[in-house]
Amino acid sequence: MLLYTLSTDTRKADIAAHILQNGGTISVQVLNEFANVAKRKLGMSWDEVARALTSIGRFCAQPRPLTVETHEAAVRIADRYGYGLYDSLILASAVESHCDTLYSEDMHNGQTIDRLTIRNPFA
Repeated sequence: MLLYTLSTDTRKADIAAHILQNGGTISVQVLNEFANVAKRKLGMSWDEVARALTSIGRFCAQPRPLTVETHEAAVRIADRYGYGLYDSLILASAVESHCDTLYSEDMHNGQTIDRLTIRNPFA
């Protein structure tokens, strides 16, 4: 969802910016995926990626680290719900952080994992 803050689709960019401005919790896995896609697919320089990550950090609390416990929870989520490992790491971090909502266009809108509900902000 963070990548949409850079989108030329103004509707999606505005929605993503609004969600980001309201703050929240973010995982290191989300930052990793943002940096990877921004560099590889959007062609941003590492300096541009670093500036974008700094901007994101202004709105979100200290990123949730990836731990062995997060990894183990992610493997269980992947097994139970059929998500890939990287998405499961994001889900596990959100569950560990006691989040109520996870915004994602790519996951199952409305699905609940523990008390976490996945919401597609563009639906």
